[in-house]
Amino acid sequence: MERPSYATRLKLDRMGIALSGLCAVHCVASILLVGLLGLGGQWLLAPEIHEFGLGLAILVGAATIGVGVLRHGRMMPLAVGGFGLLLMGSALVVPHGVSEASLTIAGVAFVAAAHIMNLRAHAF
Repeated sequence: MERPSYATRLKLDRMGIALSGLCAVHCVASILLVGLLGLGGQWLLAPEIHEFGLGLAILVGAATIGVGVLRHGRMMPLAVGGFGLLLMGSALVVPHGVSEASLTIAGVAFVAAAHIMNLRAHAF
């Protein structure tokens, strides 16, 4: 199998950062819109949306961080990203609500940091 090109890896890490940001924005916006305004609860807080988005983010995060570590050999992105993925995975098994959102936001922050570490490691 052919190794992913440098440009492809950069795109995947950037996509991972964007997905992490979208997860965090979704969590915060959902809580604010539903909690403060009572709007959109039936679809913004639907567990299926969260499960699908989080599952996609976990797959992209694991793949891109793993490929990056294989290419540059630095283990810190794997440790930081792995911890973030663990938090995100935990969010899938706790009851839907504040604890789920807290785990998701913390997890995506760690995964985004790992993607940034990957991008910086590729630059050297």
